[in-house]
Amino acid sequence: MKKLGIIVMAVALMMGMSQCKKENTTASNDEGAKVPITLNVSGTSTGSATGGSRVAVEGSTGVVTFEDGDALQVVSNGVYVGTMTYNGTVFSGEINEPTEGQKLQFYFLGNKTPEFNSDNTGCSVIISDQTEYLPVISYAPSRENYQIGKTDYNATLLNKCALVKFDVTSVSESATCILGMNNKVTVDFSTNEFTYSQEYEGIITLAAGNGEKWAILLPQAEVSHTITSSNDGIYSGSCGTIPVIEENDYLTNGIAVAISHPTGAINGLFSVSATQQVYFSKGNLQYIGSAATPYWKFAENQWDYFGTTTGQGSNNQNIDRDFFGWGTSGYNHGAASYQPWSTSTDNSQYYVYGSQNYNLYDQTGQADWGYNAIANGGNMENSGWRTLTNDEWDYVINTRTASTVNGVANLRYVKAIVNDVKGAIFFPDVYTHPDGVVQPIASSSTGWNANNYSSEDFAQMEANGAVFLPAAGVRGSSVSFISSSYWSSTCYDSDKAYSVYYNSYSNYLGSPSVLPRPAGYSVRLVRNVE
Repeated sequence: MKKLGIIVMAVALMMGMSQCKKENTTASNDEGAKVPITLNVSGTSTGSATGGSRVAVEGSTGVVTFEDGDALQVVSNGVYVGTMTYNGTVFSGEINEPTEGQKLQFYFLGNKTPEFNSDNTGCSVIISDQTEYLPVISYAPSRENYQIGKTDYNATLLNKCALVKFDVTSVSESATCILGMNNKVTVDFSTNEFTYSQEYEGIITLAAGNGEKWAILLPQAEVSHTITSSNDGIYSGSCGTIPVIEENDYLTNGIAVAISHPTGAINGLFSVSATQQVYFSKGNLQYIGSAATPYWKFAENQWDYFGTTTGQGSNNQNIDRDFFGWGTSGYNHGAASYQPWSTSTDNSQYYVYGSQNYNLYDQTGQADWGYNAIANGGNMENSGWRTLTNDEWDYVINTRTASTVNGVANLRYVKAIVNDVKGAIFFPDVYTHPDGVVQPIASSSTGWNANNYSSEDFAQMEANGAVFLPAAGVRGSSVSFISSSYWSSTCYDSDKAYSVYYNSYSNYLGSPSVLPRPAGYSVRLVRNVE
């Protein structure tokens, strides 16, 4: 066994005012003769920089220092030869004997376990999870070539990443995710080149909680997006523009991140009683039966619906559908007809929990469609989505105090056309109509056509909280005029339940109507504002 002496190396990184834990890295190359190696990072040996236990980044606040178990990957002549582990004073370990006359290459890969290629000439790591420590990525060659018997080597790590501060406000107790970021680094040991890419939607996960959060970001172009969410997927929000990220950047201004509303929700707030507000979902509820594994989702756009000609009148389980009999959530609550594809016309088949008269909303909620995992609504069962009760629908339509729009006080809704689809636009309690978009006209003085908005114009209204309920029709209906119904969670008697109904003959929605439970109607879910 040949012994390699002390390698001296300046190692420092400016961080976010707190020390971060790091996970261990396991070596993947254990073949061949070994040489013991130690690396002094104390900053006390000749040739090392002051503060040798840190890797310097431009800036003057916050540090992270090496901790026990931290690991450096060592490469010689383009091939990984082993890992050195920090013991509180030095990095040490046995590695395959390096090639004489070549510089040693040192890689600090954030203590993420590298995935090596088949011949150990390169590796990659993913730095998504930053909830407990900051995965610094840095690199240095030794200043001198490796020589047998030489005991004094020097190197200075240079950062291949940036330290960026975020200012987080979140309604969730879960960690905060920022999407669309480079989160994978791939290293070619033969050229010492680093390339950066995205895995798993480019997620970077910050520590939970509100306030100042630091992250390691990899080099990339400017990112202007609003894609953020809680780590459990239940809540979403917005993120400020992330500027161009370069190696060794240190960005301290604080990029605003706000996790403010449920995933899949429109951000407008609607009062459903004197004490409760809700968010509406981004689209009508859909059951995708044609998928290999059927699932629930919200329509991608508020005006989307499948319509009456898509085979929804049959009980074929493989049909994509958005017309449902009352209480057909897919949960076996005691009714004979509980599956989303149930189309029986027998009222008694829809008795929730085996009773003719139970109010669905007063039960455990699993006969309510919102109990399901909804793919683009957080994708978790029982996450809070639900159907409005009869009284709540009535409050939304007729009672709540809404904004004055185009000179009309309490303009709660108007009949309208959006992207060539007829329906009703509901305005949230507080609403500002976008500049440059035609002002809405109250439904008391017009039918469908006066309020006619393109998808682009309505996108601006939606951003301010407007909700559109398309007049999707009724399953199996043969009537020629445009109509629609949306279920409530409240039954009326043994045969009927309440729903919101409107058609082309009336300018008003009025109060919820009483309709047969087997009828196939639309569903729009809500979530409580906590």
